[in-house]
Amino acid sequence: NLHLTIDDASGNILGAYFDKQENLNAYYHVLEQILANHGIPLQIKTDKRTVFTYQASNSKKMEDDTHTQFGYACHQLGILLETTSIPQAKGRVERLNQTLQSRLPIELEQNNIHTLEEANTFLLSYIQTFNEQFGNKTKLSVFEEVPNPSERNLILARLAERVVDSGHHIRFQNRYYIPTEQGKEVYFIRKTKALVIKAFDGDIYLNIADKIYHTKELLNHELYSKNFEQEPEQKKKDASISPG
Repeated sequence: NLHLTIDDASGNILGAYFDKQENLNAYYHVLEQILANHGIPLQIKTDKRTVFTYQASNSKKMEDDTHTQFGYACHQLGILLETTSIPQAKGRVERLNQTLQSRLPIELEQNNIHTLEEANTFLLSYIQTFNEQFGNKTKLSVFEEVPNPSERNLILARLAERVVDSGHHIRFQNRYYIPTEQGKEVYFIRKTKALVIKAFDGDIYLNIADKIYHTKELLNHELYSKNFEQEPEQKKKDASISPG
């Protein structure tokens, strides 16, 4: 699937990204291109796709609510996110999508491109060439200041709510992490609330009590810190036996 964003004023392509299916990751990559190359737009108009609209589901997990995830990123940047089903509002991007769907396969084949990674790298240069040929240079939109890379990395993130367990770590996507500060492990009591931040580059951070911590991924044999070693189960049983 090709994910596209165009500038309503000039008709320029602002971002494009291939992925196997329509998902939050793809639209985050498109938004990252906009922020890095142009700045913060005033508004993003979208159609009523799942990524952009609230869909009630049986899952109550924050990370499964793509509307909240993308909407939160836009809110942090001050971008007005508007969904619409009006044909005129989405006609231009659909026409452009059809044009590119007919041209790009030929371009990719001529450039011996066969993987998604290669295709997305090619798109970056293709967009520039396309805009120079077909964009309207007399009509330019105004963008706010470009956020720095570290800001973009944390804003374009996946968020998940977790609590610290008895081993002083949290579980996220079947992996275990412990917060660190200046390279040293930081220990919180069981059931401390934490917000997991999976940054755009894939790094994992934790927000605990409004403070951001780096994390260390734990191996299975590290799941309990040596500083907080649990008492062996056998020892607990022995201690409860009364002398006969």
